[in-house]
Amino acid sequence: MKIRTLVGSLAFAGLIVPGIASATDGYFSHGYGMKAAGMGGASLAIADDAMGGANNPASMVFAGDRLDLGLTIFSPHRSASRTGSCGAGYPCNAYGAGAFDNSTNSGSNIFYVPELGYNHMLASNMSVGVTIYGNGGMNTDYPGGTDAGGHANMLGGTTGLGVDLQQLIIAPTFAYKFNANNAIGISPLFGYQMFAASGLQGFSGYSSSPSNLTNNGHDTSTGWGVRVGWMGKVTDRLSLGAAYASKMDMSSFNKYQGLFADGGKFDIPENYGVGLAYKITPQALVALDYMRINYSQVGSIGDQSTSVLFAGTKLGASGGPGFGWSDVNVWKLGFEYALNDQWTLRAGYNHSDNPIQASNVVFNILAPGVVQDHYTLGATYKVTKASEITAAYMHAMQNSVTGPDPVFGGTDTIKMYEDSFGVAYDVKF
Repeated sequence: MKIRTLVGSLAFAGLIVPGIASATDGYFSHGYGMKAAGMGGASLAIADDAMGGANNPASMVFAGDRLDLGLTIFSPHRSASRTGSCGAGYPCNAYGAGAFDNSTNSGSNIFYVPELGYNHMLASNMSVGVTIYGNGGMNTDYPGGTDAGGHANMLGGTTGLGVDLQQLIIAPTFAYKFNANNAIGISPLFGYQMFAASGLQGFSGYSSSPSNLTNNGHDTSTGWGVRVGWMGKVTDRLSLGAAYASKMDMSSFNKYQGLFADGGKFDIPENYGVGLAYKITPQALVALDYMRINYSQVGSIGDQSTSVLFAGTKLGASGGPGFGWSDVNVWKLGFEYALNDQWTLRAGYNHSDNPIQASNVVFNILAPGVVQDHYTLGATYKVTKASEITAAYMHAMQNSVTGPDPVFGGTDTIKMYEDSFGVAYDVKF
């Protein structure tokens, strides 16, 4: 019965994966697992679901036999504008405005994000399981034909402008409790990603392979990495946790080897964190995590954009231009309160550094992952002794970055805000 349930759940997740998008802490989700999502993402010292493969593998041995299956509706709102592109060598229209001045909003504002966690206890001190989760969020869909000079899109291309990045990660997990209060865990990470870009014809002269730059449909990439973790119950009230995930080495996007640095490489960056959870009372818990995401270690994400481009290194070349994302520090604060035997309430706050600096705004019209402050609410309702329903809501406040545009002239501004709502069904065996 357990195997049938797991197989059906895996099929469910596979069907929904093509809609993945989640741009919060850069392009990582603010929280993995519906309970963590309601607590600002805090999860490294908590063991109340089977999402340890995405958070802390060691937590799984404390979680027991269970299945967690959820779906989140994610709604990002992106916009971009350019002003002052007239003069100093840049064209003006008949009205004296910049020929490349523009203001536009991205479409495709609804995405579906599945999550799945399954855990099985081999013994009282040993467990195996699997977590399936997604990343994404570099997903934009700007219309064409809107700028004052008659160009098709904001980056001078001849079609609609946008990118679509989807990442699915499968994390089988083994956890071992080496004494009553301490455990370690390991999750090999198997990654599958899809990518497509359109409307970048204006950069053909800057590409090392113009035929592999834009409008080639979706391409796929696979790769692997590993996540390891420790969790310890220091006292009856205090738990600590730590986890580290290596950079995931992904195969190249061959259809876009003229866009991404190093011949189409788009690895998933290294990340790590530490956390604590403290029971203030038997009913109330507070959790705090710190996380670091090293975007700068991946050339196609972290390499500077226009400064490298104008230095003569072409798109797609070794050490070529990227999106210029900086490493980010993320703080996740969550509260949980057991109202009664059936209801548990949650709230949280998540603050991330902004990975995008003013000098890289023009390229990040494609991927405006600039939100920093996330506010969350959540609740769990116990249906039976063995099953429960959990819901979580997140709102990320609008944030913007403005910077000079050395390609089209003037000044560019990118903006973004987000909302999400998810529901999960959790069952203990």
